[in-house]
Amino acid sequence: MKMLAYGLITGIAFGFLLQKGRVLRYDKQLGALRLFDMTIVKFMLSNVLVGMLGVYALVGLGWADLSLKPTVLGANIIGGLLFGIGWGFLGYCPGTSAGAVGEGRLDAVWGIAGMIVGAALYAEAYPFLKETVLTWGDFGKVTLPQALGVSPWLVIPVMIVGGLALFRFFEKKGL
Repeated sequence: MKMLAYGLITGIAFGFLLQKGRVLRYDKQLGALRLFDMTIVKFMLSNVLVGMLGVYALVGLGWADLSLKPTVLGANIIGGLLFGIGWGFLGYCPGTSAGAVGEGRLDAVWGIAGMIVGAALYAEAYPFLKETVLTWGDFGKVTLPQALGVSPWLVIPVMIVGGLALFRFFEKKGL
């Protein structure tokens, strides 16, 4: 029950930040898809960098364990394509669909419906996918530091510097 409460609290906080960051707006979604407005990219990259630092700090302190999903190229490529097609048609990604519904935008309900239908279709197709797509390019449970054979604390600063350079580039270009 305690873990559910943590999930609820962090979910509400993330939704609040999505709304305050204006990434729930359709014009921001369209701008990101057309590469004219990097608000969403900057928001998500900020989350990834802070999350990476936080997760490895918690693991290093012994307060958390990494729970990795396997890296399967077939599933990632096909899932990424389906995600991109859905985002392009609807104008919302899954997280922003839920946030937009929370703001009262009924057009985003189609995204929620699509997620439910997609999950049901995936569940039905899982026995077939398990023997095919989910075996293509299976690298197992691996992180970038493990793949490079280095400490995460060597990768994290490089990623942060790269992210900051990307932020600066976006700002110079007015994106």
